[in-house]
Amino acid sequence: MPTALKPNTAALLRQSHSNMPMGVADSYRYWGEDNTVFVKSSEGCTITDADDQRYVDFRLAYGPIILGYRDKRVDEQVIAAITERGTMSGFSTDLDSEVVELVKLMCPNIEKMRFANSGTEAVLGAVRTARGFTGRNKIVVVEGGFHGLYDEMMWKSDVDNWDATSGQAPEVASFGAGIPEASREHLETVPLNSFEAIDEVFTRVGDDIAAIVIEPIMGNCGSISATPEYMLKLRELCTERGALLIMDEVKTGFRVAAGGAQELYGMHADLTTYAKAMGNGYPVAAFGGRAEVMDVIGFGKRGVTHGGTYTANMIALSAAKATLTLLNETNAYTTINRTGAAFQQALSRVFTKHGITHRFAGPDSMFGIHFGDIVPSNYRDWKQTDSALYTEFAMNLIKHGVMLEPDSREPWFICEAHKDVDIDWLEGVADRSMAEALAAR
Repeated sequence: MPTALKPNTAALLRQSHSNMPMGVADSYRYWGEDNTVFVKSSEGCTITDADDQRYVDFRLAYGPIILGYRDKRVDEQVIAAITERGTMSGFSTDLDSEVVELVKLMCPNIEKMRFANSGTEAVLGAVRTARGFTGRNKIVVVEGGFHGLYDEMMWKSDVDNWDATSGQAPEVASFGAGIPEASREHLETVPLNSFEAIDEVFTRVGDDIAAIVIEPIMGNCGSISATPEYMLKLRELCTERGALLIMDEVKTGFRVAAGGAQELYGMHADLTTYAKAMGNGYPVAAFGGRAEVMDVIGFGKRGVTHGGTYTANMIALSAAKATLTLLNETNAYTTINRTGAAFQQALSRVFTKHGITHRFAGPDSMFGIHFGDIVPSNYRDWKQTDSALYTEFAMNLIKHGVMLEPDSREPWFICEAHKDVDIDWLEGVADRSMAEALAAR
């Protein structure tokens, strides 16, 4: 059981402050002077911090871990690739097509594909390709979606500071400093599941819309999901108006089903982005879709430029090949979904015991928890949930050995290794954590 005494962590943070802004290599890893975590090791569904305190992890590095940390079946293939092939060559290898063919086997929406190193790169490549194919400029995004850390996609509806009673839409603001106003010029933002809003933007600027970019299940917004009717509306509207539908499956791809969210919705995008679960934690990403769209990638003024020194390196592709093979040929998805459902049932018993009205959102492998009497249908609805209680509850869970993101906009991620977690133990920890959260109120 973790304790409040973390001398090694405190020492590491002091040292890190002298070397990195905020004392961390990624701004999202800074949780304050008392709560920032330094990981010493990870295995299965657990992490151990610098002070040898062990946690059952539902954060899973923001979702990439689909089988479990240090899965030997994947790691052995990566080690073999390194020792037999090397790490990268700057040329093509047989792994390139082998991985694409695995993806095509699982995802009928993919006819051709290119690789990248992160979700951000994958989205950037897909958006550029959409603009190159259509000859248009504007991109429509949905409030609450997260599409990477490049300037154009860092304009967000500021729901945190929005007055829901004002009758006005949330302000669209830059996600931090250093983002030029010009980067917003061709971006349009609409609320999820609003037919009226999507009709309005197409009426106003439809002839210049290159693509709609959407996470059908929003991985940074508590797994709030598009309705099937809304997705059908987008599909039909894009086809009718000559725009492309880009589904950002950086989080849902190879996690919620073999074919990702598109398998669940029974429909295909023109372009799709992947990352995270694709390599069980190794840095690999991709974007792809219709062959005629992807074939605009090439040289010259009419070709869309795409490349990268580390793109399709042997470490990334050997991990992707091993991970996708396991997901495709074993019962991993059955195990993950069954385990996720059992966790939700245990948590629901705890919330009900304490009189907390609650709703779950999203699939069993990445479910969101919302304290309130509705499943939010969009980001603005999330404002009505009791996110403060969730954060208090989550911080108590962390204190008692359950790691997660203490923000209800981040889902609980489930991996295959979670099957070994004692449900009674988790329910007991959740019960204690909620009792403490309510007592603090």
